[in-house]
Amino acid sequence: MNSQNKKIAILGSTGSVGVQSIDVAKNISCEVDLLMASSSVDIIEKQARMLNPRVCVMTNEKAASELKIKLSDTDIKVYSGEASAIDAIMESNADVAVNAVSGFAGLAPAIACAKSGKRIAMSNKEAIVIAYKFLIDEIKRNNAEMIPVDSEHSAIFQCLDKVADNKIKRIILTSSGGPFRGRKREELRGITAKDALSHPTWKMGPKITVDSASLMNKGFEVIEAVRLFGVSPQQVKVVVHPQSIMHSAVEYIDNSIIAQMGAPDMRTCIQYAITYPERKTALADALDFAALSRLTFDDPDMDTFSLLSLAFYAIKEDGIIPAVLNASDEIAVGAFLKDKIGFTDIFDIVENVVTGFENIGNPTLDEIIYADKMARIRTNELINSFVK
Repeated sequence: MNSQNKKIAILGSTGSVGVQSIDVAKNISCEVDLLMASSSVDIIEKQARMLNPRVCVMTNEKAASELKIKLSDTDIKVYSGEASAIDAIMESNADVAVNAVSGFAGLAPAIACAKSGKRIAMSNKEAIVIAYKFLIDEIKRNNAEMIPVDSEHSAIFQCLDKVADNKIKRIILTSSGGPFRGRKREELRGITAKDALSHPTWKMGPKITVDSASLMNKGFEVIEAVRLFGVSPQQVKVVVHPQSIMHSAVEYIDNSIIAQMGAPDMRTCIQYAITYPERKTALADALDFAALSRLTFDDPDMDTFSLLSLAFYAIKEDGIIPAVLNASDEIAVGAFLKDKIGFTDIFDIVENVVTGFENIGNPTLDEIIYADKMARIRTNELINSFVK
């Protein structure tokens, strides 16, 4: 199907990736069937008036009531609540759903997209980290499809296109290194939320920006790479590349390396996930190689940024441990953003929770959800015991 004839749904439309997805939809003239958000009424009202979707869903019921009043002069249907959100996804005639819902909350929408046979342009990494087996089973069962939106995994997906998996030697996963690259652990103790939210390259939401500063986001991306591309943790090499021009690469068994490069702009990844296998003129600037002074690469400091090491531990253990890692980090980062704990407290709290959990080797989805719940409880207990 020509990309201009595709209908799309944007889940999490008021967040950073959601807003950029709307730019893409306008750029390639996609019809937007569904917009979904949590509580940002003013933003989604503007989006709805611009795009005229068939349905808007607000998972926050109070926000939905307000939006319904604001859009009462239109034919747009407004639904409320998480259950209605799942129903709306299942009923939507969108060909592609951009899942830009952040955190654990993105799991249920991802499964609903899979059950309804849609292509998922997947920005929500948590569903892959937590419950990839269950998500991929639904994708296969319903002839759905998932294409990654993260710049690194989009790059790997492009480098692997039409190449046999058994020819892979290593996946080279790049990291900007975040705003605190080069600092040691003792130099991170006074870091504030304002400091951590100043990412040098990418424009992202607050949670993922803090995760990028701690390299926890890169740890989640390691787990994603193992899940998505069927490699072992030992086959994933993290490389610090501050310029964020090479988005990631694949090394083959003959030691040849194929890399994907481009300006650091998420809209390119979003657009490719929607239009694949087609390529369309994008919104990102073209690279000017003459203007690039140099590209540098280095190993990450996994002693200082120990959450990256913890992610390798989590995927090697697998079972419920990646879900515990994700849940604990969500709570700890939330506490840091509220100035309840310090930056390095995130490292200590999450490591304490993750290493203290007894693993379940082949969990059910219910066991994963229960582990998520218990990890959040344990993390909150530790936060309450910390003094900043």
